[in-house]
Amino acid sequence: MRRLITAIDIVTPDSVVRDGSLLIEDGRIAALCPVAPSIDQEIDGDGALCLPGLIDLHCDALEKEVEPRPKVAFEHGFALANSDRRNLNAGITTVYHAISFAGGEWGVRDPGVASAVVREVRNFRGLVDHKVHARFEVTDDGSEAPLASLIADGQIELLSFMDHSPGQGQFGDLAAYVAYMTRTYHVSEAEAVRIGSAKVESRRLAPGRMARLAALARARAIALASHDDDTPEKVAEMAALGVTISEFPIGLAAAQAAVAAGMVTLFGSPNVLRGRSASGNVRALDVILAGACTGLCADYHPPSLLAAVLRLPEISPLSLPDAVRLASSGPARSAGLSDRGEIVVGRRADLLLVREGRVETALVAGRKVLDTVDRLACV
Repeated sequence: MRRLITAIDIVTPDSVVRDGSLLIEDGRIAALCPVAPSIDQEIDGDGALCLPGLIDLHCDALEKEVEPRPKVAFEHGFALANSDRRNLNAGITTVYHAISFAGGEWGVRDPGVASAVVREVRNFRGLVDHKVHARFEVTDDGSEAPLASLIADGQIELLSFMDHSPGQGQFGDLAAYVAYMTRTYHVSEAEAVRIGSAKVESRRLAPGRMARLAALARARAIALASHDDDTPEKVAEMAALGVTISEFPIGLAAAQAAVAAGMVTLFGSPNVLRGRSASGNVRALDVILAGACTGLCADYHPPSLLAAVLRLPEISPLSLPDAVRLASSGPARSAGLSDRGEIVVGRRADLLLVREGRVETALVAGRKVLDTVDRLACV
């Protein structure tokens, strides 16, 4: 099948090609602005903006699809089908579902439930490309064995280390942790203190767990990420494990240290749109302005990723191609995806036609999976 998309403004890695066209063949980009090619179908872009499909390395929205309220769970396949449509409408054509293994601090984050969700994702075939980002709460001694088994079975594509114990990272002290737990999970103050104190105690054995899982991941070329790095020293420790992605560094110094160590720094698009962190950490825009943000993710809100990409040229010195790279080629390279993320000849034809901030048409591997207007004309 040879398909031509015409009358589009194409966002390439370095520029915007006005009123251009794209030739797609066998699911890949065959040519930019070809001269009189023979084709089977034509899509009239009618002046739409053409972007590469967005790549989201971290979104835990699937957990909310599975368990929208505490102890209220839905069947995993049903949740995935809903997530599939939400990501497609948001312009995300490759999504890494962030699934937490955290000792049951929330129902879906129980190692057994999380393992079942991981396997469901791996078996699911939807409209977009679904991948697994397993998040390991390093103070949970019950999650190491299930994660090791999933890694050995080839069920995980990205592994991250997170430490939510009080006294470091996201929670500077026990009081901050207790306030978060009582507010978010509606547990009693006494229960929050018990959980937080147990995490601190278990942290002594965390380095061994991390080292063992990191070795398994590296042996299988699985990308490694750290979470909430708060100091340059923490960044150095993560780099020594083979971590190449620093998710949500707490402050600018940690983000700059991660970039200096060759890591991709990943910040949430809701932070960009809202102009602040939901946790009181550094503003993503400030990190972007300092040149220390090299990737964006949806975090917990898929629609915000495309919106942040389109907003950045208005509120920062970034060009549109610069902003697009933060949510496409940057994440692709950091996760080892060499076949997508750019509108370049030979890349997979994951493409979006966007107008007024909304996705009108989407193609995944050259197949049209979303069309909100009738753009197909047979020739």
